[in-house]
Amino acid sequence: MPVSLHHIVIDAHDLPAQARFWAEALGWRILSEREREVVIGPDVNAPVGICFMPVTDRKAVKNRLHFDLTAPAQDRDAEIERLLALGARRAEVGQSGAESWTVLADPEGNEFCVVRPKETLVG
Repeated sequence: MPVSLHHIVIDAHDLPAQARFWAEALGWRILSEREREVVIGPDVNAPVGICFMPVTDRKAVKNRLHFDLTAPAQDRDAEIERLLALGARRAEVGQSGAESWTVLADPEGNEFCVVRPKETLVG
């Protein structure tokens, strides 16, 4: 049997703040909060969650891994504004301006995208 994805781990300086941002952004909740680990997810029995772990160094370059978030077309602009109100900011990573996605960064500078509505993983 192959391995399965359990947690996506994000290094953070302020674990509780990052966890709150992403829980609010995704409509998830904080499932476990310890000094050196905060876990969020939709439910304790969900197949995958996000775990925030402490790091001392500062983010220096563009992420090698990022989240692509999506929303229905009629809600996309409002969702971008909601994410900005939660503490995200617009990010420049070399876009041309013709992309079908918007690049944002979370409160600690980790880039993520809000992409056009998707129905499947490849469509």
